[in-house]
Amino acid sequence: MSRIGKQSVLIPDGVTVEVKSQTVTVKGAKGESAYTAPTCIAVEVKGNSVFVSRTDNSKHGKAMFGTVRSLINNMIIGVSQGYKKELSIEGVGYKAQLQGTDIILSLGYSHDINYSIPEGIAVEVKNGTTVSIEGIDKQLVGQVAARIRDFAPAEPYKGKGVRYVGEQIRRKEGKAVA
Repeated sequence: MSRIGKQSVLIPDGVTVEVKSQTVTVKGAKGESAYTAPTCIAVEVKGNSVFVSRTDNSKHGKAMFGTVRSLINNMIIGVSQGYKKELSIEGVGYKAQLQGTDIILSLGYSHDINYSIPEGIAVEVKNGTTVSIEGIDKQLVGQVAARIRDFAPAEPYKGKGVRYVGEQIRRKEGKAVA
């Protein structure tokens, strides 16, 4: 049985959680988020806590038990504090700039890359080499950061490319000169 699913989720001050049939709606200072739980999972709010339980002993119910609890916890953290990922761009001529709802990346290709920022995500570019991605949806923030990083992941020889701030790139030695 899931150890995570058994734990209750505390609701902090300034956050409201509503459950209507299978839809869980979380509202907070940063915005509103909704999730529809599978029918094999029951969600209820008691006082300032959210409890998740299984309605049947199916394999799917057991698999989703801890997952639903974690998703609700992530929603509560998202609407109260938000999520943030930072990317660092390194390399000669490598830079990023915002243009409306798009981010334009110059990453050493013959063309610039235009990436359309999804709704609910705030992107900030600091001095052309640091990209900050913020939002209330943990999955979406991580997905946008991973997509931008995938355009030119940091390579192991010179280290140029896009990397997460704090990410260690394992460097390789170049060719040995005789």
